[in-house]
Amino acid sequence: MTTYLASLQTSLHNAFEADARVVLLGEDVLDPYGGAFKVSKGLSTDFPNRVMTTPISEGAITGVAAGMAMRGMKPVVEIMFGDFLTLCADQIVNHIAKFRGMFNDQVRVPCVIRTPMGGGRGYGATHSQSLEKMFLGTPEIRIVAPSHAHDPGEMLAKAVLQAEEPILFLENKLLYPMSLAESEGAINVEYWDKESGYPTAIVRNHSLTAADVTVVSYGGMSRVILPLLEELAEEEISVTAAFPGSLQPLPIDSLIMAASESGRVVIAEEGTEAFGWGSEVSALLGEHLYGKLEAPIVRLAAKSRVIPAAEAGEEDALVQATNIEDAIMGLLV
Repeated sequence: MTTYLASLQTSLHNAFEADARVVLLGEDVLDPYGGAFKVSKGLSTDFPNRVMTTPISEGAITGVAAGMAMRGMKPVVEIMFGDFLTLCADQIVNHIAKFRGMFNDQVRVPCVIRTPMGGGRGYGATHSQSLEKMFLGTPEIRIVAPSHAHDPGEMLAKAVLQAEEPILFLENKLLYPMSLAESEGAINVEYWDKESGYPTAIVRNHSLTAADVTVVSYGGMSRVILPLLEELAEEEISVTAAFPGSLQPLPIDSLIMAASESGRVVIAEEGTEAFGWGSEVSALLGEHLYGKLEAPIVRLAAKSRVIPAAEAGEEDALVQATNIEDAIMGLLV
């Protein structure tokens, strides 16, 4: 079975073969190292003139990519850890996302900024965060976060080869070694919003027309939610999980449809709760499903504190399967 990592590696190689304008910039991306998480491994060997290892300056890397994109190239930026997006926020927010509007649609900046997000590996406070909410709400930038219920390579190919917009492409680091999820046993996977290129993965542990609970989440949370669905199926608790591939723009119609299957909703994210993605989804679902929900929406997220490096502390800070199970059971009582 294909792993999340292999899907991304294959997609990058295919993109380089398909279009000579595709280039990669990042720190330590040359072989034999091939990037901190090996997504770029093999690229510099096969395409030596189009893979550029850079100084340790995330702002400079992203700024150079912006210039390349405006000159007709298709740059892919690899930021070694998602925490370091803070260092290129000025280029992303004030330049890359703004140029199309500032120059009356005469300029496009089709660059893809890839980066691993999330905790769970004991990397400590500055290498374990999920900072996507810092960029959510910024106009004119798409934010993509495939789960392992998606094919991340297909989504990356769409972003690199076809998109004319800047894209922040988030890869949860714990998903890299995982096999892509398929319909098997109690688990059924289907895809909505396929025409967008960034589909919403709908995962069910039942074959019913109505579920007991709907879980809305994205990215790396799939690694704990899918095994939980299998466990709950044995207890005859039917759950529908919705994983939008695009966090912004948000496929709200699909999430409304998924939430309507049960009328009971749990929203889970790996970032901190306050002013986050889950808050926005909860507000939108509440507006559209007013009077139709069976219970208040439950939001789960990381605790609002520094993420420890110690295993026990990190587990306590981040959302675990037990937290989601408790929320589901609480809605059913």
